[in-house]
Amino acid sequence: MIKNITEKILYIGVDHTDIDLFESQYVVPNGVSYNSYLILDDKVAIMDTVDPRKGDEWFENLRIALAGREPDYLVVQHLEPDHAGNIAKAMELYPKMQVVASEKALKMLPQFFANTQFEGRAIGVKEGDTLSLGGRTLHFVMAPMVHWPEVMVSYDSTDKVLFSADGFGKFGALSCDEEWADEARRYYFNICGKYGAPVQALLKKAATLDIAVICPLHGPVLTENLGYYIGLYDKWSRYEPESEGVVVAYASIHGNTGEVARKFADILRAKGAEEVKVIDLARDDMSEAVEAAFKYRRMVVAAASYDGDVFPPMHDFLHHLAIKNFCKRRIGIIENGSWAPSAGKAMRAIIDRFKDVVVVEPQVTITSSLKPEDLEALERLADNVLA
Repeated sequence: MIKNITEKILYIGVDHTDIDLFESQYVVPNGVSYNSYLILDDKVAIMDTVDPRKGDEWFENLRIALAGREPDYLVVQHLEPDHAGNIAKAMELYPKMQVVASEKALKMLPQFFANTQFEGRAIGVKEGDTLSLGGRTLHFVMAPMVHWPEVMVSYDSTDKVLFSADGFGKFGALSCDEEWADEARRYYFNICGKYGAPVQALLKKAATLDIAVICPLHGPVLTENLGYYIGLYDKWSRYEPESEGVVVAYASIHGNTGEVARKFADILRAKGAEEVKVIDLARDDMSEAVEAAFKYRRMVVAAASYDGDVFPPMHDFLHHLAIKNFCKRRIGIIENGSWAPSAGKAMRAIIDRFKDVVVVEPQVTITSSLKPEDLEALERLADNVLA
């Protein structure tokens, strides 16, 4: 796909619609885009490459967009292979082209391209450095740990375009017309969620720029209502919830714990909960479960005991939250056990690692299956979760 972003900036990226898993772990039913851009000024700059699996298509887009010109620079903002995978091939195809990247990236390049000679063909840049293309100038802003240490973003001060690397990206191919926030949220929390503080630092730098267009490495180019997108990124990177609702996440072996979770969700709704989302951790997509946990202010986890611990799908879920820096939430706990309930203690051991989290009492224990006498404890837990 080739299209104009501005008169001098072209989109030359590609869609990957038949991908099974993004980063070998995230289900992407609508695929993903690998975005790349071409700046045609007195000097020509390629802004990132694409995943090697889509290299042939990308090189054809590049050839057509160049219209016989030779690129002077390849600006590398992020070294992850889905963006940097064609660096060596591009250097071979265009032997006069120089690679522009952060100094940290230059040190890492040989790790990916051991047989490529970068000496004499690479320009290292740091915070505040610029690159003149003739009629316009690229300004480089370092963005370490958003979400790799070598990341930088680039700003074209003429067209007021921010090339934002993985920032403001989303799952979903550009050929798929869908609402931005859900897949952008799932992308953010599962990939960048651990790095709220570095994202906040980058947002503060971006606030000093006059930005009219945001060009991310995944997802659509953003040209309107930029305050909406920036506002969500600010909220997400401060770990603030978007909804006062409740996510009820359960891990059930034979279905009894699932019955309890669904009954508890009904109790919450009857008490006026703003929104209740129920997730079956044994069957629903893990990345969507993580996204939901960050979206809502309140969460209740319900799980069966298993081998003196907790049923593994729940352990996996809580581990995912821990490594993504889950915090600032209210959490209730429901355990199920037939002879020696252990799930509550096991879940609490992980939850206690979360920062600024309130564990809501009472912890409810179910023995094997839901009984009428269990409803009072569930009612009390629901009241306290919603308080």
